[in-house]
Amino acid sequence: MKYNRIMPGSKSIHLEECLKGEFIGVDFGINEDLSSYLSDDIATFKNRYRPKYLENRPDKSKVAAGLACGSIWTICHDLKIGDTILCPDGKGEYFVGEIDSNYYYSEGNILQHRRKVKWYKTPVRRSDMSEALRNSTGSVLTHCDITKYNEELEDLIKGEKASVITSTDKSIEDPTEFALEKHLEDFLVKNWKNTSLGKNYDIYELDGEVVGQQFPSDTGPIDILAISKDKKTFLVVELKKGRVSDNVVGQIQRYMGYVKEDLAEENQDVKGIIIGADDDLRIKRALSVTSNIEFFKYQVKFKLFK
Repeated sequence: MKYNRIMPGSKSIHLEECLKGEFIGVDFGINEDLSSYLSDDIATFKNRYRPKYLENRPDKSKVAAGLACGSIWTICHDLKIGDTILCPDGKGEYFVGEIDSNYYYSEGNILQHRRKVKWYKTPVRRSDMSEALRNSTGSVLTHCDITKYNEELEDLIKGEKASVITSTDKSIEDPTEFALEKHLEDFLVKNWKNTSLGKNYDIYELDGEVVGQQFPSDTGPIDILAISKDKKTFLVVELKKGRVSDNVVGQIQRYMGYVKEDLAEENQDVKGIIIGADDDLRIKRALSVTSNIEFFKYQVKFKLFK
């Protein structure tokens, strides 16, 4: 099951209509029925609708067009019946619902590209979320994938709070390291300018908004996306999060491929950094044959002073 945070319109302006009409939807000025063009091939979908988006919004960038088309495809096709969505009301609560139909086109109405939703009676309070989940759901983008917080979200939806560090993900070797590095991501973002990476790179922004944390891609959200101060190089930062080394190397390569194909211009390079508590032989072997991915080791220091 997937979990996504979705904004029904800018700043959830159409949330009330979605709750009353029992649907979720998107628009972006694409005024046609998408039924014939929604398939598992997101690249083909983007290639068809990116020009249409830019035709209506010539002031927007290629990246903005790609994100908009990606949001349409995700909400209208990638989310399956039974997947869970959370929509913020801007007052500290998230209304939770379950996708209950395939895509349909509601011509002439707001958010005309729609899915039916079974809305739950009780919303989730933002104040009950972990800091990591709050930061991920706080993205200004139309949608963000928060499936990696599935255990916490299941507890919150049931009205409970998770208190034990566990993970049922078979790719997680060390649940404690996984939990720690979810907080490390937030620490890096908040203290980015004081790190060695912040000297040469800025966390990626779009239209003046920082969107580089949990940046959506067609293979999952990128932990941190940055760009060099001279705008010549994209940097993909992936935290190991206790995962099997082969998994994290393959994941960052997929993210870098997405950035190269979907975001970067011809004169822009893409580099990657994996951050973890310790490297191991598998990571060393994998990175020994790559010239554009590095491994950074972090250290945590904890002191008490009287």
